[in-house]
Amino acid sequence: MNLLRLNASTQHLNLPQTAVTIGNFDGVHLGHQAMIKQLKTVAQKKQLKTLVMLFEPQPLEVFYGEDAPPRISSLREKVTYLKELGVDYIVVARFDHFLREQTAAEFASLLKEKLNTQTLVLGDDFHFGKNRQGNTQFLRQAGFAVDNLNTVVLNGQRVSSTRVRETLQVGNLALAAQLLGRPYSMIGRVQHGDKLGRTLNFPTINVALKRHKPCLKGIYGVDVRCETQSLLDVVRKNDLTQGILGYQSNTLFGAANLGVRPAIEQKQPQWRLEVHFPDVSANLYGLLMRVTFLHYLHGERKYLSFEALKAGIQDDVLQLRQFRLQNTQFPFH
Repeated sequence: MNLLRLNASTQHLNLPQTAVTIGNFDGVHLGHQAMIKQLKTVAQKKQLKTLVMLFEPQPLEVFYGEDAPPRISSLREKVTYLKELGVDYIVVARFDHFLREQTAAEFASLLKEKLNTQTLVLGDDFHFGKNRQGNTQFLRQAGFAVDNLNTVVLNGQRVSSTRVRETLQVGNLALAAQLLGRPYSMIGRVQHGDKLGRTLNFPTINVALKRHKPCLKGIYGVDVRCETQSLLDVVRKNDLTQGILGYQSNTLFGAANLGVRPAIEQKQPQWRLEVHFPDVSANLYGLLMRVTFLHYLHGERKYLSFEALKAGIQDDVLQLRQFRLQNTQFPFH
């Protein structure tokens, strides 16, 4: 898989002839996966390479800033899932003033000249160009072959990023896993935080979110895996105890807080993903982690005192320990 960048100054990407699909691919859900499957089928028939064009930042984030819908997936996560689906090229197009001011004709020219596009696979509601001037009919008139993919339906409703987002926001992790075709997870590096967990005797890792705002908020039971090496080996080198094993290979079970921490006085609340591993204290800074969300316990709470906060965390960790003890099988099938 080749990852390329496209912006106003990009001259040539020197690509072979391609079959292209375009979009945000937020979540890379079942609908997106069907799109990639169709793209690969078309490309194989026409002896083309597959190419996915992503917009970064996502257009609504440019138009609405912090008021844009929460992100399901960071760019890293999108690239990871698309790579797993066997895409040949991913082109990340910088969505800035240059791109958003492109007319439909200029955008079609970009597809031809810079992406060497021969054919496209698009959703049935695809529009592009300034003021959404362009559509499938426009592209066909411009000389492209276009395949439209019908909407993917689950339980009588359309599978979409909006539906995934809303499902995650209400804590329905089981339905989200169905819509995504996999349990919901986030990938990010362990970074330094304010070390507050240590003062509470509940040390945590602070996982970088890499998005303006996540879909989830609250306390969760999670499985955590290191993407670059064995997490269990790292823990054993740092600590004699092994912690609570996760459900998947080489994972640890943890208690996660995802939110803005209303119990902590802050000048400007910031979103954090913090994970506590019971019975483990290890140096994990800099490691790339995948945090898979398994069980929603409750929403964020504002405690009236430091001692109340500590007691609340202690109770959360106890409840999540019990969840792991009582649920011996992986929660999603």
